[in-house]
Amino acid sequence: MARLLVFQHVAHEILGTLDPLLRKSGFRIKYVNFGRDNYRIPEIRNYDGLIVLGGPMNVDEVDNFPYLEREIKAIEKALKCEIPILGICLGSQLLAKALGSRVGKNNGKEIGWYDVTPTGEGTKDILISKFSGTEKIFQWHGDTFEVPDGGVLLASSGMCKNQAFRYGDKVYGFQFHLEVDRKMIERWLTIPDNVKELDELKGVIDPEMIRSETPLYIGRLHDLSDATFSEFINLFDNLEKHHVLPSR
Repeated sequence: MARLLVFQHVAHEILGTLDPLLRKSGFRIKYVNFGRDNYRIPEIRNYDGLIVLGGPMNVDEVDNFPYLEREIKAIEKALKCEIPILGICLGSQLLAKALGSRVGKNNGKEIGWYDVTPTGEGTKDILISKFSGTEKIFQWHGDTFEVPDGGVLLASSGMCKNQAFRYGDKVYGFQFHLEVDRKMIERWLTIPDNVKELDELKGVIDPEMIRSETPLYIGRLHDLSDATFSEFINLFDNLEKHHVLPSR
């Protein structure tokens, strides 16, 4: 049974649609919840893979979130162990930072449904090739990463060039959120800090438009999530081969 370590920063950013795929494949999942004072990072070499989830902070806010420094060092250890790693949103930025890349403000905030297009390399990548050209993908971010030296850019959007990268054969950073479902999106839209952020973006981002667009795109996102994350699971050498779930 493969052991998976998950770094979580806030209660509302969870594995989402990834969770049932992982459990069906037999993973034992261990969470490190950095939102708790008693968090403890276990020995990385005892785990077969790492997933780093999202969060509202940025990678340099170490004064407000001192665990970020230890988290980046833990990601560096995981990279040395050559295990599969997936970083989502903040997780992709922390992964890029651990690989020596700059992380900073994007040209604007992407919150809601945006077109994401694979690059030429992305169309050949085992995960991103599941995209059928440009896809509507859910986003919630204001920062962005530079692709690490030795990394490969896999996808872009109109507002954010660096949407996904691969480093080596088993390490991926996704700026976007493939893991959300309708319930998660609605929860995110009602979190007080998120409501405040949306209020500050009135005239630029409309939460009601996000709500109206979600039923249009969420079904395809689930299919894409199943296919893409199933290929990530296949990167684990000590699992029986996982079959991609049929389209809904």
